[in-house]
Amino acid sequence: MVLDYKIVEENNIQILFLSGELIDKNQANDLIIHVNELLESGNHKFIIDLADLKYMNSSGLNVLIQLLTKTRNNGGDSVICNVSKKVNELLIITKLNTLFKVADNKEAAMKLLS
Repeated sequence: MVLDYKIVEENNIQILFLSGELIDKNQANDLIIHVNELLESGNHKFIIDLADLKYMNSSGLNVLIQLLTKTRNNGGDSVICNVSKKVNELLIITKLNTLFKVADNKEAAMKLLS
């Protein structure tokens, strides 16, 4: 299965909807390019919605870290929401749950970014 994504803007916040599997950093090349373009055009707040992400491994975590780092280095921030039980366990095991802001849903994520 491949990684698919769409990006929607709502209240000056970019919402990244990821679906499929994130198991190879090369799968996210287009996503990274798209995020870089958004950052260059002044968009610095991102919600990463993982509701439709079926599976993610350590390479996928690296992609999320890269997205978070890019937004923070540009004066913004990212919040992850709708995290599955398996992905949440991965965040806890790797202690990345302390690095990322994690929200239960999009509305809670928007509050964290406002």
